[in-house]
Amino acid sequence: MQVFKNLMNYPTFFDSKNTLNLFGLNDYFNFLVSLYSKQIFPKVLMLSGPKGSGKSTLINHFLFSIFDKKNYNKTDLILSSSSILYGQFQNDLFSNIIYLKGSNFSSIKIDDIRILKKQILKSSISNDDRFIILDDLEIFNHNSLNALLKIIEEPNIKNYFILINNQTKPILETIKSRCLEIKINLNNDQKIQIIDKLTNFYKIETVLDKKNSDLTPGNFIKFNYIFKKYEISLSDKFIENLSLMLKLYRENKDILFINIAYFISNFYFKYLREEKIMQEDKIYEFKNFIFYNLNNFLVYNVSQNALINAVRNKLNYE
Repeated sequence: MQVFKNLMNYPTFFDSKNTLNLFGLNDYFNFLVSLYSKQIFPKVLMLSGPKGSGKSTLINHFLFSIFDKKNYNKTDLILSSSSILYGQFQNDLFSNIIYLKGSNFSSIKIDDIRILKKQILKSSISNDDRFIILDDLEIFNHNSLNALLKIIEEPNIKNYFILINNQTKPILETIKSRCLEIKINLNNDQKIQIIDKLTNFYKIETVLDKKNSDLTPGNFIKFNYIFKKYEISLSDKFIENLSLMLKLYRENKDILFINIAYFISNFYFKYLREEKIMQEDKIYEFKNFIFYNLNNFLVYNVSQNALINAVRNKLNYE
């Protein structure tokens, strides 16, 4: 299986698998623990919500609480750094947790599925429950996703599937019909509280406005890091900022930069509206134009220069 790795060295807090603390999702955590303790945990669970709302971190801590009770504090939702499981989990060495990311399954071959199926259907050494996590569900290709989920029908009562859906693309109805869905919804106050806890805990200097950014906590932390690293200002240089994000995406093959490009664009549309620089119908047309071209850039590998020139010409025309 071909795996693409990011070229940029991110801080450790970028990866939810490195997180020893769970912030602000106590009710969801307690609900999952309750389902499992009552032996009514669904065979296929889907957590849905915007990227960065803490879904992956929530599941990681739920699993820590199951497999490392000695080192997990259920009151404060903290895993001890001395946990042996923690190191095994980070390096995909713990046999009772199989962690699959959509970015690794966008072009998977059928032979890879067969190998994975054998791994999943094989009993673990401890014979404990096994959890198969499908992270970034929406970017798995349909063939691999259907092949993976057919495994659910196999008679192995020890396997549980947890699907993490960021709601960026529609999910197949055949997938939805097999899942119990839990939606992770954070209001603005909850987002700000979690952002405060994260920035204080990791001693992060913020350059983005947490109150008006309307970002999930995870996206805020990541976007803030990129804005600070490249000294990006939302107040000006829209074309330059957009071009930089496209360049960084080309270099790192990380969807993070495309997401930031959408964020920068939305902020620019908001600025045009508030300053009454452009009429509402023109803003709507311009927004559709940019989003359409960003999608083509991502899906069809459109030239960066061609996209930027098209946006610049459109803006000058308007």
